[in-house]
Amino acid sequence: MNPYVLATLLFSLGLGTTLTFASSHWLLAWMGLEINTLAIMPLMAQHHHPRAVEATTKYFLTQATAAATILFASTTNAWIMGEWDINNLAHPLASTMIIIALALKIGLAPMHFWMPEVLQGLDLLTGLILSTWQKLAPFALIIQVAPTIDPTLLTSLGLLSTLIGGWGGLNQTQLRKILAYSSIAHMGWMIIILQYAPHLTLIALGTYIFMTSAAFLTLKMASATKINTLTTTWSKSPILATTTALALLSLGGLPPLTGFMPKWLILQELTKQEIPLTATIMALAALLSLYFYLRLCYAMTLTISPSTTNNTTPWRTQTTQMTLPLAISTMTTLTLLPITPAITALTT
Repeated sequence: MNPYVLATLLFSLGLGTTLTFASSHWLLAWMGLEINTLAIMPLMAQHHHPRAVEATTKYFLTQATAAATILFASTTNAWIMGEWDINNLAHPLASTMIIIALALKIGLAPMHFWMPEVLQGLDLLTGLILSTWQKLAPFALIIQVAPTIDPTLLTSLGLLSTLIGGWGGLNQTQLRKILAYSSIAHMGWMIIILQYAPHLTLIALGTYIFMTSAAFLTLKMASATKINTLTTTWSKSPILATTTALALLSLGGLPPLTGFMPKWLILQELTKQEIPLTATIMALAALLSLYFYLRLCYAMTLTISPSTTNNTTPWRTQTTQMTLPLAISTMTTLTLLPITPAITALTT
């Protein structure tokens, strides 16, 4: 892709998210979401592969549906209440429609069906943008409207997302689909705690972005898109295989890695709010996700690739990719747990 075109698209991505962050009016927020959607679509379709074009089409249709619903709900709220302000979403019909549309935007269950299919059709870097940056603008709106949403609806969305994100990833062999289901499960953790402690949602979102970035950048470095491709990683780069296994365990939420921090704080808060049943279901759903991360770790570190491979053997070739973003995201994925008190103090 032409560097000027790429720079324009990336600038538009930043502009759309910033516009939604800064807006207090529904029309401006909607405009930011639309700029975001339109800016990422050329990046998604840049390889002109039928799978990429199909993924772009599916993404456009779901995002356009969500945007139209947001516009309709905000217009309905303005018509009934006489208010366009985001914080004055007083009518229950409008607030329910808004949260369902935003859930569709970020891929919360049961509006998640587009997410694995779309991610599977993209290259790893565009998939990384879709899984991290594209969540920020809708999440900013969700956090603002959360006080007006029915708590039962938020809890249901959160529980369904963690369960479906765990179950859906169990039988997958494609790494991008596994990461899509991982994303759905993490979104569920963020939504479930939103009504009780919004700062924990921000902590969970931040750690999720670092962990997912580490996972995608590692797969990009290893040129891996299927589980059986991972089996050659240990022979090519033992250190990369080790850090990747730890990053995947961090995504699963094992101590003493960074991924344990949001799960621990969220379960603690749910117990404080005297809803132990929800906390128990969330903890058990985390085990489902942990299983498929362990599958990836097993394939990467405890199995040796068969000697007959169809592709050219890339043993210990020098990489031309940038390694600094991977190093930074991996370090944050593995080492932030000891400074949990400082992080919670900064966000509350």
